Amino acid sequence: MMKPIEVGTVSRKTLSKQVVEHIVDLLNTRKLKPGDKLPSEMDLIGMLSVSRPVLREALSSLETLGVITRKTRGGTFFNDKISSQPFSVMLALAVDNLPAVIEARMTLELGLVTMAAEKITDEQLERLRKTIDDISENADNNYGKYDKEFHRIIAESANNPVVEGMIHSLLLVHERTDSQIKIREPELTIQYHTAIYKALVKHDPIDAFQQMYKHLCYVRDKVLGDYQP
Repeated sequence: MMKPIEVGTVSRKTLSKQVVEHIVDLLNTRKLKPGDKLPSEMDLIGMLSVSRPVLREALSSLETLGVITRKTRGGTFFNDKISSQPFSVMLALAVDNLPAVIEARMTLELGLVTMAAEKITDEQLERLRKTIDDISENADNNYGKYDKEFHRIIAESANNPVVEGMIHSLLLVHERTDSQIKIREPELTIQYHTAIYKALVKHDPIDAFQQMYKHLCYVRDKVLGDYQP
């Protein structure tokens, strides 16, 4: 039988975000550990003094970020591997802070691309080249999945088991920032991706870093241009 768990109630300001913080705090304070089952929805509603829609919004955010898994008729669990993916927890706490999310993406990708320049294989380079071709051939400018695949290949080609847990979070950050872009400019995306690709072909980490930095600065400026915190 699960022993009682004490969690603080929340105010009526930014309720969903506060619920996320309180649930994550169960991990941070070791009241629960990765793999443990969370209290039921009804219990959490009572503990936190929030409505069912607010709780479910918070749980959906945590599930999207890979912090929890909800099983039909089985309950809600912290993911077993969340301890190896602490970046997911931090992302959950900062999900509504778009500038911080973008900076986190830049920090991760700039480090990964320099490692990729040293380790990327010919097969991975070929796949990378294909994503650029796919963007070029995409008639309706709905090329987000090819853009995401480009960055995923680079992250995986860094081939570092320590940062593997960050790749999932990196792709979530990519989706978060990509969803904020209102006007697509495939020609510019192709230019940036091609420059990064060429640097990786040369296995030049400095040039790869510089080209990725230019690309991510463009994304940052585009996303935050009309951003209102």
